[in-house]
Amino acid sequence: MISRQLITSSISALKISESGSNALFIMDENRISHLPVVDNSEYIGLISETDIYNMADPDLPIADQHLTLKKHYVNQQQHIFDVIRIMSSSKITVLPVLDEKNQYLGCITVNNLIEYFGNFAAINNPGGIIVLELNQNDYVLSQIAQIVESQDAKILSLFVTSDMESTKMDVTMKVSKMELQPLIQTLNRYNYVIKATYTEDEDMFEDLRDRYDSLMNFLNI
Repeated sequence: MISRQLITSSISALKISESGSNALFIMDENRISHLPVVDNSEYIGLISETDIYNMADPDLPIADQHLTLKKHYVNQQQHIFDVIRIMSSSKITVLPVLDEKNQYLGCITVNNLIEYFGNFAAINNPGGIIVLELNQNDYVLSQIAQIVESQDAKILSLFVTSDMESTKMDVTMKVSKMELQPLIQTLNRYNYVIKATYTEDEDMFEDLRDRYDSLMNFLNI
């Protein structure tokens, strides 16, 4: 997935002829804290709520405000991981996308990312979730996949999380089987430590909601 495929159609850039008050209204309507500012198709920068609150007269056009706007953006060919990295490190809720001539194409919002990861994590696909705990040196994806497939199941999605201060890591995978016991027994025979399991019930959906909350915190919403 590249950045141009994540562009939202619901948010338009702010023209330099528009006011700070109008920008604040658009932000409130869309529950965002930033807006791209353009002069025709030229990207000027990213205006924030703080910029507007600091204006002496927010009803004046942006062009008359003498602002120094940050110019965070991604090229239309950059990967979604670049989008996440920039939005996280810059603490922004909207990220402009530019073409090869640095012309404004549109923007990506945090909601776009949430929707993408919802599909990426196979949330709407039936199945069960298994969390493995293992040493980082013992992680062999091909072996885990082989074990899962030996039980006539498929890995629908997989995430790896690790602690910089530990040699341990968690492997969270969603598989296409809702009945997990045969797979759990097979994993045990291969000496995998099963940290947690979730089937398609209230606990599973609560866990998925927690993961969404964690992602939103990661993106500094």
